[in-house]
Amino acid sequence: MHTTLQSVLVLLATAVLVVVVFRSLRLPPMLGYLMVGIAIGPHALAWIPDTAEARQLAEIGVVFLMFSIGLEFSLPKLMTMRRIVFGLGAAQVLVTLLIVWAAAVALGIEWRAGLILGGVLAMSSTAILAKMLAERLELNSPHGRQIIGILLFQDLAVVPLLILAPALAAGTEDLAANIGYALLKAAIVLAVLLYLGQRLMRGWFHLVARQKSEELFVLNVLLITLGLAYITESAGLSLAPGAFIAGALISETEYRHQVEVDIKPFRDVLLGLFFVTIGMLLDLRVVIDQAHWVGLLLAALLMAKALLIFGLSLLFARNTAVALRAGLALSVCGEFGFVLLARADGLALIGPHIVQPVLAAMLLSMLAAPFIIERSESLARGWSRSDWMHRAMQLHNIAVQSMAAEGHVVVCGYGRSGQNLARLLEQESVPFIALDVDPQRIQEAVAAGESVVFGDAARKEVLVAAGLLRARALAITYADTASALRILGHVRELRPGLPVVVRTVDDTDIDRLKDAGAAEVVAEVMEGSLILASATLMLLGVSLNRVMQRIRETREQRYSLFRGFFRGITDEADAVEQARQPRLHSVTVAAGAAAIGRTLAELDMGRLRVEVTAVRRRNIRGVAPEPTARIEEGDVLVLLGAGDDLAAAEIKLMQG
Repeated sequence: MHTTLQSVLVLLATAVLVVVVFRSLRLPPMLGYLMVGIAIGPHALAWIPDTAEARQLAEIGVVFLMFSIGLEFSLPKLMTMRRIVFGLGAAQVLVTLLIVWAAAVALGIEWRAGLILGGVLAMSSTAILAKMLAERLELNSPHGRQIIGILLFQDLAVVPLLILAPALAAGTEDLAANIGYALLKAAIVLAVLLYLGQRLMRGWFHLVARQKSEELFVLNVLLITLGLAYITESAGLSLAPGAFIAGALISETEYRHQVEVDIKPFRDVLLGLFFVTIGMLLDLRVVIDQAHWVGLLLAALLMAKALLIFGLSLLFARNTAVALRAGLALSVCGEFGFVLLARADGLALIGPHIVQPVLAAMLLSMLAAPFIIERSESLARGWSRSDWMHRAMQLHNIAVQSMAAEGHVVVCGYGRSGQNLARLLEQESVPFIALDVDPQRIQEAVAAGESVVFGDAARKEVLVAAGLLRARALAITYADTASALRILGHVRELRPGLPVVVRTVDDTDIDRLKDAGAAEVVAEVMEGSLILASATLMLLGVSLNRVMQRIRETREQRYSLFRGFFRGITDEADAVEQARQPRLHSVTVAAGAAAIGRTLAELDMGRLRVEVTAVRRRNIRGVAPEPTARIEEGDVLVLLGAGDDLAAAEIKLMQG
């Protein structure tokens, strides 16, 4: 007999375990949730029954997914990418849908099921592809823009497909009238919501925000999201269109970013539950019995989508390498395909004998996505002569720009920090060449006569073309530790001894970057603290020389004075980052603690990667205590270290 609490505990335990494993393997957590659903669902271990309550909660997860897509909706962005979105994106969705529809009918599948299957298989994974492109610094590359443009249209296409599904499920009698009525009703409801929403949304949010209550603000976001979803469902549509409209309306206000932060916990948890319920649909016994069909469908799906998108992209861009990369990346299925498939399954549009192999093939394609994208680079280079020529032309352009440069500075990244550095170098008549991967930024800067070229600074050949062997210094102006470490590795190999300045966000990676060869590491948070402290000290009458001495000492000691801080509930950070970043933690030595009577040297906190920065005894605080200092009952030790290390150190102090 299952109780609700038992089901929740099983779900939480398995989800946490699997998602930790998937994050460690750098795979999307979404795949982990799907695996959890497969393992604990009614068709496998049967630890959780497939109940109506779980499905209702999962549908709320879809609401927040559609809300997030609406929140990302931007009319100016659509206009700048309209050729890709409404040209290439629309062509990909429509042609894929028609091909799958025709193939399904040819195989004897009912035409309405074939139509929905076409929509299901036309989708690709926005979550996986956007994340991987961002990590590889390829969002603004030619193939990255094509991929994002197609994904954007796919996200928009989900709304009419979700509206059409109930009309198709109503039956074949008067089907045209049903579809026409559904589309007309959707158009009227959405038009009314957009018309009224645009006039009311900003004013209503102003009123709520003036109350200065975080709880009220979050409640208001939930009310609007679920309220509009309820309105569209009551009008005979699904919950999804209303949630999308809610997000789109809020995206036009200045509260968009705050809403995105507030809604993220609800969205992530409920989306996780949605993907668990999708996994619960999969019957492994049926899949094993139909393994040959699953394998055939997977191969056909990946190859057909890749070839189709490759051909369409080639028509639009006439660049073989760009088309090949876009085709390979978008060949996999996506989360909105699961949304449509779950909707069709709930409406009994598609039979279980079709759902099972399709679901298995979609899941396997998403598991293969990271490996396909990793291999796409070498495949594009190997198959496309134009890609070699394009890269050679890039290197040639960089080399031409840097040919006359001698004793210059190589500026890696031309964002705000890079541009500010370049302006100061110009004022001092120091030559420089800047590298960046954002074509729009480069076009604007080159038009203004600035010395910037397209090139990924993390590639060795790009650095050589930029004149690394003749440069006086190199500056990494963007905060990406992984990329910075690659650049430092190339510098160490090609030009050891070249001074390199690296920008980073905080003190987390200072030691790693210094050990990799950075001459200076500029931590934004630390430098901001230094400027704040120096301004305060000078206002208090401390001499400029004294302040400058303090700043110099702090920098020379790698910001050791500022390392770590006492975290509170208002400090926003990713849970993994919180566990990794050094922080301060106060521990009171209680009666009977193992540390009483022992010296700091005997405790050897350094072995646990923890430092004792101060000891407070009878209201007297001693900073940087000596190793010979002996611990007494009631002492407060201020420890510096990462979360897990601090926990281990506290256990050692108390229990030995």
